[in-house]
Amino acid sequence: MIAMQVAEIIAEYVIFLELTDEEELNPDTAVKMMEALGGHLEEMDKGFLRELVDAFAIIAAGYSGEAQEVVRNISYGYYLEEVLAADDPVRLAELEALRDARD
Repeated sequence: MIAMQVAEIIAEYVIFLELTDEEELNPDTAVKMMEALGGHLEEMDKGFLRELVDAFAIIAAGYSGEAQEVVRNISYGYYLEEVLAADDPVRLAELEALRDARD
């Protein structure tokens, strides 16, 4: 339950940073805030981070259009699966191959 609530807060934050017009939000400031968020996400307890990653996929359905895509891609954009697999070289290689195929 808590992971879903935190995921929703993070989603709103990321949507704001990624979709707000440059005239309303300085792009350099947005990048700094996204980098800060990424650092905080990487420092989270791995069990909770797993719940959070799973929650993003669930809550994405509650958004539409570009916002839905932003939420769906939070884990990908912040390399959260890689953070979770940091101690598993086989999984890291799989994730790298998936990332290469997607890009």
